[in-house]
Amino acid sequence: MRIFVRLIKAMAYNLLDSIGSPADMKDFSLESLKELCAEIRSYMIECCAVNPGHLGSSLGAVELIVGLHYVYNTPTDKIVFDVGHQAYAHKIITGRREAFRKNRMKNGISGFPKRSESEYDAFGAGHSSTSISAALGFAEASKQLGLGHRTVAVIGDGSLTGGLALEGMNNAGAAKSDLLVILNDNNISIDRNIGALHEYLLRITTDPRYNRAKKKVWDRLGEGKVRSSLQRFVINAKSSLVRRSGGDLFEAMGFRYFGPVDGNDIEQVIATLTKLRNLDGPILLHAVTKKGKGYAPAEADQTVWHAPGIFDPETGERQGSRKGTSRYQDVFGQVLLELASMDRRVVGVTPAMASGCGMNLLAKEMPDRFYDVGIEEEHAVTFSAGLAAGGMKPFCNIYSSFSQRAYDQIMHDVALQGLPVVICLDRGGLVGEDGPTHHGCYDMAIYRSIPGAVIAVPGNEIELKDMMYSAMKAETGPYIIRYPRGYGEGSDWKTHPYGLLEPGRGEILSVGEKIAVIAAGPCVNRAEEAAESIYRREGWRPSVYNIRYIKPFDEKLLHEIAARHERIVTVEDGTVLGGLYGTVTELLAGWGCLVPVRAVGIPDKYISQGTQEELRHECGLSECSIEAVLMEENEKIQKKDQKVLEIKN
Repeated sequence: MRIFVRLIKAMAYNLLDSIGSPADMKDFSLESLKELCAEIRSYMIECCAVNPGHLGSSLGAVELIVGLHYVYNTPTDKIVFDVGHQAYAHKIITGRREAFRKNRMKNGISGFPKRSESEYDAFGAGHSSTSISAALGFAEASKQLGLGHRTVAVIGDGSLTGGLALEGMNNAGAAKSDLLVILNDNNISIDRNIGALHEYLLRITTDPRYNRAKKKVWDRLGEGKVRSSLQRFVINAKSSLVRRSGGDLFEAMGFRYFGPVDGNDIEQVIATLTKLRNLDGPILLHAVTKKGKGYAPAEADQTVWHAPGIFDPETGERQGSRKGTSRYQDVFGQVLLELASMDRRVVGVTPAMASGCGMNLLAKEMPDRFYDVGIEEEHAVTFSAGLAAGGMKPFCNIYSSFSQRAYDQIMHDVALQGLPVVICLDRGGLVGEDGPTHHGCYDMAIYRSIPGAVIAVPGNEIELKDMMYSAMKAETGPYIIRYPRGYGEGSDWKTHPYGLLEPGRGEILSVGEKIAVIAAGPCVNRAEEAAESIYRREGWRPSVYNIRYIKPFDEKLLHEIAARHERIVTVEDGTVLGGLYGTVTELLAGWGCLVPVRAVGIPDKYISQGTQEELRHECGLSECSIEAVLMEENEKIQKKDQKVLEIKN
């Protein structure tokens, strides 16, 4: 039976297995290309079922990607993807078919376009809305150097709301650059899209004149030469109809607008791209696709199947979550809902990450107190500042690495005015398989420089709950709460009563000798485990401190630590440059204190992808790694004591 299954799988990819590069499919017929697209989908589902990834978006973009590589001369011509969630087919047909089985794994290929990985990855991307600006740079470079290369940006409708995308379009339209922007419109980013631009695109694609033309003309053209001869006419007709119903927005920005076209019809895609390839100036092609296309469970629940985890490819049944332990995002979501019931001024704001951060609970129970502003991190923060200035208590939740875009708004619009905005940074630390574009390694160091900011780093679910409550009571801001991706420590946070935690006050967890461990966030738990392990085996233990707040820092506690211990070890899941280690060493140096400090944390380099456990071990943040560091520091103390003894003798 197993041999039979393997044989069936081998037969299923007879076209895909012949593709070593896009050049190998240049002579394919349309029927063969259709079969190839089906094989790519099947292969994606097979791989992602056991090795999770961003499946839904990539399933919807298969025909677009195959068509682009069929019509354009890649890698000479440049295809720039936005975010990269949609680019799996691109990786599979550009020489990484087998490597895709280790997509997002440690020492495997990245889940996003990465320049160092392949010449076909023209520009790296993990955050949204960058493609148009980058593609415009390629187009202008080609013009300056006289290369004649064509450039395409592929951007999702969710990403088009980002200010950077609109800035790029504005520049490209004014410069009249030779650039094709493909708007991959699937009506959803991760959660359902919202906002004026989304409604505008929806109006275009639901225009009755366009749909009457499609039904009466395109779908009845038949096959073969008749269809081919009329394609150009139909495309022009649709463009004209839609332009009169709203496509003039893109025309006003200097782009020639074409579409909407069916982005899941390979024949329509190729016919359109062939026509547009040699047109000069800025062009926008509006392609309508279906997220999760070709896989019924993914089509039925597009939010869940954006990144579904491990699943059964035959049934679509997903692997269950861990029992008895809550994810930090779920704690945040439930606590926010409870705080909103306590105080009518509490509202939630998120840039298109409602389900990811847990704010979907508030959206469901109190929709009038919930704001999803789309993929607009900068706007989310300034909008929150306006809410706070108007008397509200906004909780603005942004993934840590995405918040980097909003540094100026946190500084200028919130901190400078002392407004009580609570900024919750989800996915702090090492996020895992998404890799360096998504690791939240830099938040503590970045925001430490902002005067008046509070930076809270809860070590478990109970502290997250109390810090959110304390933030709600704060009168100034920003009050930044930073916590990791994934599951917590299993603490009984639901029955724990709300309590105020004073900013700038840490705590001692275990009293030891000679060595003090100062830890931040969930690293506190690994440090305690390491100290306990040493005590059981060696009979001595280091002291362990939970600092709780990076800013304001508990200087009184640090004075006591320095006075009682010979060495200090800081442990943090952020960059050691400027974070907890930076804070401790700066303060001690300012006091003229000579206690040696050793850093355990994210080194000064970008960390690749892998499981969180693998990456913690790589960065020395696992229990056994911390234990090894403490043993080394103790050995240094013993050698020093031995030298002192020898001198005395």
